Amino acid sequence: MDQQKLIRKFDKQSALYEENTRKRMLREWRQRLIEGVSGDILEIAVGTGANFPYYDMTKVRLTAADFSPMMLKRAAGIANELQMQVNFIESDIEKLVLPEQSFDYVVSTLSLCGYDNPAHVLRNIRQWCRPDGRICLMEHGLGNNIMLKSAQHILNPIAHKISGCHWNRDIMQMVKDSGLQIERMEQHWGGMIHLIWAVPDNS
Repeated sequence: MDQQKLIRKFDKQSALYEENTRKRMLREWRQRLIEGVSGDILEIAVGTGANFPYYDMTKVRLTAADFSPMMLKRAAGIANELQMQVNFIESDIEKLVLPEQSFDYVVSTLSLCGYDNPAHVLRNIRQWCRPDGRICLMEHGLGNNIMLKSAQHILNPIAHKISGCHWNRDIMQMVKDSGLQIERMEQHWGGMIHLIWAVPDNS
């Protein structure tokens, strides 16, 4: 999908994303994923700031990136309401350039479905994270059973056209292939939702 077209699509969806943020959608998983993070944090594809309520701002310095200006505008509003200091970066995550080993934690929630080259993004995440840092991912992808997987493959072209999102990505394999070491993981909703805590593989 053309990048500018995709940005316009997410700009238009930003009001719905903000509504879901205010309803604390997926609260339990988001809270569990980033519980205990501290130091310099990078959150990519931040959207409207759905994870913001769960950061302990006395312990973190947060940088948040997204390619949608409307998403960032709404995220800034949420941050202001929560009295959070956030460094916002407007950038295509696949083209984002940051110094290597700059962050103690890199956080991504529900973003790997949208990239043309998610493997490249995961490799960058590995580089941006400090050697003793952590990567926290909540992503959706292929489920565990054959019937569910078949439905996801069939519906994927429609889902991508409507929302810019791929429903049939093998998240676990992508993470393993990226050079990240998985320390802990959980699967929910028939295996479609993945919570992953990983570290850079510095071997």
